[in-house]
Amino acid sequence: MLAEERQQVILSMLKTSSIVKLQDICKEVKCSESSVRRDLQLLEEKGLLIRVHGGAKAKHSLQRELDMTGKSLRNVQQKSSIARLAAEQIQDEDVVYLDAGTSTLAMIQFLHSGQHLTVVTNGVMHASALADRNIRTILVGGELKTTTKAIIGIETINSLHHYRFNKAFLGINGVHPRFGYTTPDPDEAAVKKTAIDQSERSYILADESKIDQVSFVKVAELAKAIIITNKLPRTVLDQYSNQTIIQEVSI
Repeated sequence: MLAEERQQVILSMLKTSSIVKLQDICKEVKCSESSVRRDLQLLEEKGLLIRVHGGAKAKHSLQRELDMTGKSLRNVQQKSSIARLAAEQIQDEDVVYLDAGTSTLAMIQFLHSGQHLTVVTNGVMHASALADRNIRTILVGGELKTTTKAIIGIETINSLHHYRFNKAFLGINGVHPRFGYTTPDPDEAAVKKTAIDQSERSYILADESKIDQVSFVKVAELAKAIIITNKLPRTVLDQYSNQTIIQEVSI
């Protein structure tokens, strides 16, 4: 396989999973690690990906965001494991905020009516799934964002100011040791920030494709929330563990 062909295969793999391991690339293109490393270096120099320990991850636009369908197809296994660990943080009779997004949506399968929860959400799909499980649900008002099915805007923020939460669970687009938690949309960022401010404890659900990423709008500093993620390399973990608590799941 020619170098150009290998590089196209690598980019196609990143479109599917956001992060790929060196061994998986070698297996796919039937080539040596040294050749694949040269391909990754060339693609990084072109600004098409970011090399990480043991592989590469997709480079995201600061302002681009996938719709719910696109997000739901990425890193499914990691999201499910992260969602399970997140749901384990909830205690009976908690008042919980669930942010719109696929990672938080995956939590709902692990919740049940016997916990006697009250869940406030800005996710239309979340509210429907919670109601199907007979969980007391409050859907905040505001403008519906068609791509992410999130309710946003000043009315949403005003609604959240009326509530206090034991715990808030939020999805995010970027987690970075210097720039904190970031997301592409200013309106969604404002809603996330308000939810964190109104909560006793906040959790960010972020698979490894979100780690070391930076998006357009800052939501909060790392210390404002606990990060729930999948297993990270020690070198990456050390950058974050001195700023906040990291809870890792094994997949």
